Amino acid sequence: MSETTTHLVLGTPVTMPVRVRAATAFMGMFPVPVGPAQDLVAHTGLEILQYRPGRGICTLVFVDYVDGDLGPYNEFGVCFLVRDHRSRGGGIVSDWRSLLGGQAGALIHHLPVDGDFTLAAGRGIWGFPKTLADFDADHDGTTKRGSVSADGSLIAELTVAPGIPVPGKGIAASLAAYSHLDGVTRRTTWEMNPSGVRTRLGGATLRLGTHPIADELRRLGLPRRALASSSIPELRMTFGDAAEI
Repeated sequence: MSETTTHLVLGTPVTMPVRVRAATAFMGMFPVPVGPAQDLVAHTGLEILQYRPGRGICTLVFVDYVDGDLGPYNEFGVCFLVRDHRSRGGGIVSDWRSLLGGQAGALIHHLPVDGDFTLAAGRGIWGFPKTLADFDADHDGTTKRGSVSADGSLIAELTVAPGIPVPGKGIAASLAAYSHLDGVTRRTTWEMNPSGVRTRLGGATLRLGTHPIADELRRLGLPRRALASSSIPELRMTFGDAAEI
């Protein structure tokens, strides 16, 4: 990661890497048919990773950024697990190898937020498809709940039940976050350092609204039973510069 690159965002310098010192998150992972999912992401040049024949994974995640270089804000992500952009046409075996070996990536397909500064930074620095939205989220209760709306319409409401504690650092990892904006696909190194992770099979209840993003998820067969769900009460993250691919 570059330690010297600086971007000017709404007149404010943002020096890389961008650090998130305190955040909390919860998420549900849902199976989706590869065909329709691939149609959604084909313009990026990336390929949906298959965890079983004909099935990919869509993760819906709520994040509350409490203390970070971009300030406090809420975020909702619609993400797909994808193959590394240098790996194409693989099968189930190679997909599982890349998943277990940390070579898989996450394509950030939609990313509503509730802050103007993070909106401008996300789009301008990393090409993240951030849009403005309204949030009502409870990250503190035993059962996590969040809803996100835009343009007066509900996008989604997600409820995550308590899971089983994951020993140690849980899902600490360095991941490739892919984005696509204005015809350009980018790859960003995204480092996570979580604590207190809880996870379980199933455990996520999803309700979709009438917003176009909800309609898109509905065309993927959602809502349906989640593969797994997780909550992260303490999360630190670092984002480096984006590279065009």
